Amino acid sequence: MKAVAFIACVLVVPLVAAAATPPTHKAAAKTKPAVSSSTSITLPGDLSFDFKPGAGSRAATTYCLTCHSSAYVSTQPPLDKAHWDAEVTKMRKAYGAAIPDKDAGEISDYLTQTYGKKS
Repeated sequence: MKAVAFIACVLVVPLVAAAATPPTHKAAAKTKPAVSSSTSITLPGDLSFDFKPGAGSRAATTYCLTCHSSAYVSTQPPLDKAHWDAEVTKMRKAYGAAIPDKDAGEISDYLTQTYGKKS
C-alpha cells in the first residue's frame, strides 16, 4: 500500500507543479516593465488652520486642531451651549481627547460664542 501511495505522489506532484506554473509567452517577454510615476493633489482645507480670534481660541486651537481643521468645526450646524458642551464631552470621553477639565468649559464657551446659535 505504501508503494502505491509513493507512486501516486511521484506521478501527481509534477502534474500539480506544472499546472501551477504560468505559461511563458513570447508577447510577455516583449512587454516593458511598468514605470512608476508621481502624482500630487491639493486637498481643500483651511488657509491658516486657526480659529477665529476670541476668548478661548487658544484652548480650541491647542486641543481641537489636534484632530480637526478649523473649517470642520466652522462648517458644523450652529449649536447652542448645551450641544457644544456635549460635543466637547464626547471628544474627551468617547474619543480620548486630552482636554483638561479647566479648558473644557472655556472651549465650549468659545465654540458657542463663535460658531453657535445666534439667540
